[in-house]
Amino acid sequence: MKVFILTALVAVVASQSYPKPQYTTPSYPAPAYPAPAYKAPAYPAPAYPSPSYKTPEYAPMPYSFNWAVKDDPSYNDYAHQETADDKGYVTGSYRTLLPDGRTQIVNYKADDYTGYVADVKYEGEAKEYKPAYKPAGYPSPAYPSPSYPSPSYPSQSYPSPAYPSPAYPSPAPKYPSPAYPAPKYPTKY
Repeated sequence: MKVFILTALVAVVASQSYPKPQYTTPSYPAPAYPAPAYKAPAYPAPAYPSPSYKTPEYAPMPYSFNWAVKDDPSYNDYAHQETADDKGYVTGSYRTLLPDGRTQIVNYKADDYTGYVADVKYEGEAKEYKPAYKPAGYPSPAYPSPSYPSPSYPSQSYPSPAYPSPAYPSPAPKYPSPAYPAPKYPTKY
């Protein structure tokens, strides 16, 4: 019963509408810009005539091509094949070896009506890519190691510097011991 009364009270309070605040719209004077002091430039009409010919539209030319690269030492393995007919319909496929060991194969078709539509497939199983480390196989240098003669200039000929003794007193100052007891640390933790 208490829940019902509380719900009814909340509904009554929520149903009371508050007056919408009335804000006045600020009014500002319109910006006034002076007219330009120069005349607008007058450009002459172009001196050349517009072209009187129509650009010809050529029918699509049929073609077909393909190429492939397979180079195991550099891990390059990819190919591309494409064919087009005289109506502008193009079909083809390309494949490439991915770094994770899979081969990605894309079969596609394209025309003026449907646009480019591709079907992507993967062959093989993905493996973690870890390139093999091969140290550079540089031969040792053919020239001999350098051998330098000892220097021919004389040894030190100037005297060692003489520094004066310090101006402060030799014995260290003595400070009184602190008034608080020294801390005691546990020996075992």
